[in-house]
Amino acid sequence: MRLLRRAAGLALAALMASQAPAMAQPKTLRIAMTAADVPITTGMPNNGFEGMRFLGYPIFEGLVLWDLSRTDQLATLRPGLAERWEQDPNDPKTWIFHLRQGVKFHDGTAFTADSVIWNLDRFFRNDSPQFEPQASGTSRARVTIMESYRKIDDNTVAITSTRPASYFPYMVVYLLMTSPQSWEAAGRDWSRQAAAPAGTGPFRLSRFVPRQSAELSKNEGYWDSARIPKLDRILLLPIPDANARLAALRSGQVDWIEVPPPDSIPSLRSANFQVTTGSYPHVWPWFLQQAGNTPFADVRTRQGLNYCVDRAGLVQLLNGTAEPSVGWLKPSDPAFGTPENRYGFDPARGRALLAAAGYTAQNPLSFKVMISTSGSGQMLPLPMNEFLQQNLKEACGVNVTFEVAEWNTLLTATRSPPGAPVLNGAVSLNPSSPSSDPSIMVRYFTRAAFAPNGFNWQQWTDPGFDTAIAALEAARTPAEAQAAYAAAHTRLVDNPPWLYIVHDLNPRAMSRRVRGFTSPQSWFVDLVPLDLQ
Repeated sequence: MRLLRRAAGLALAALMASQAPAMAQPKTLRIAMTAADVPITTGMPNNGFEGMRFLGYPIFEGLVLWDLSRTDQLATLRPGLAERWEQDPNDPKTWIFHLRQGVKFHDGTAFTADSVIWNLDRFFRNDSPQFEPQASGTSRARVTIMESYRKIDDNTVAITSTRPASYFPYMVVYLLMTSPQSWEAAGRDWSRQAAAPAGTGPFRLSRFVPRQSAELSKNEGYWDSARIPKLDRILLLPIPDANARLAALRSGQVDWIEVPPPDSIPSLRSANFQVTTGSYPHVWPWFLQQAGNTPFADVRTRQGLNYCVDRAGLVQLLNGTAEPSVGWLKPSDPAFGTPENRYGFDPARGRALLAAAGYTAQNPLSFKVMISTSGSGQMLPLPMNEFLQQNLKEACGVNVTFEVAEWNTLLTATRSPPGAPVLNGAVSLNPSSPSSDPSIMVRYFTRAAFAPNGFNWQQWTDPGFDTAIAALEAARTPAEAQAAYAAAHTRLVDNPPWLYIVHDLNPRAMSRRVRGFTSPQSWFVDLVPLDLQ
């Protein structure tokens, strides 16, 4: 409740400070995030994809952007700060990006090829003056195959990957551009630059109070005149407790909350609030460490656990705001493949597999999982994990204990090697994962993506998967790429690196005053069309 009171006070103070005559009051949308803190504002936010959703893409942009305009298909890519791109016909490892002309950063300086190289040095060159360690760690974990880059001319840059990759633009979408001059103006100090960053996006950061709030303002000079925001301001408030977010919405202190408590949804709808849900590329698993002396080196242990989970019961706990996960992708996805295993709640089969791996009633499987209290895509992690703890004990005699951490600590753990002190003995992690495209699959499951180079924290390997990924990377037609993608996913099911639990349905609740919202099949949302009645 203390967080709620603080958030409410900040929202009220922000509105009072900006009050104007009645006819000219600015339209300010107030959003309660699940994050425990305001994501980093330098141009590469932390707090996972919730950070990118609210403090990333609205302010900063990449050469490539997401198309968030549709609800009937997975979000695809669209031109951003690059008008177009193509593979070099003489070198399939190299992609040529043709930059958009006339774009300016929020500080008035021009976006050029030099800006691109400066930002790439910020992420990938440790000896560059502007090197930003935290932004570098995030970017390198998302772009795991970066080899080199160069300026061709003022309007063109080339980026080369370590191997040919048909999906490489899906990695570039996560490299956001910030103004070099904003860093110079802050005395070359990223901590000072965070208070006055400059991107190229449709919103600019107008106010930032660490651990309390961030305010975005409309960028009247945005380069795409058809996409000038309708809102004047957006106030972002970190409220990690789901019940505190709910109370803030009900009392009118905020207009929008991420992830309402599932049991509140019927009453919210009855009270005329908008509640949106929708399929999107997301999975909520437990990562299972396979390096060193862990029980998960044996595939039978991992398969057995997957047969022990009562996914339908967990979906019921979540009031239907999730669906069972039996793989990294959903069974309805064309790339799901044809695995031999279709995981359902089958305790007898689960116990038999665990027994074959040496875990019986006399020698039960016991391990520790690191979980978070809240966070991007985490839904309600504490009650969900308590459900799983009881479910696994009752169904298959498995003993699970928890290491409870703040969301960013858990994200740090996913980029740490086995046995790192931050894990405190945990051999399983519970971060949510995007599953939007093959580039994500590569950085979560390939050999080259072992932490800290990517998110293959579990250090899982599979020769059949490697073969399929090689075919995917070399694909030159959509049919070739789809067949290879499906073959790779088949291996993720039959030789599971994770305990697959649920896909959530991206619930959020908002006041009826909010207009123009589209719930895309993406982790991200388009704030530009939003309006307040």
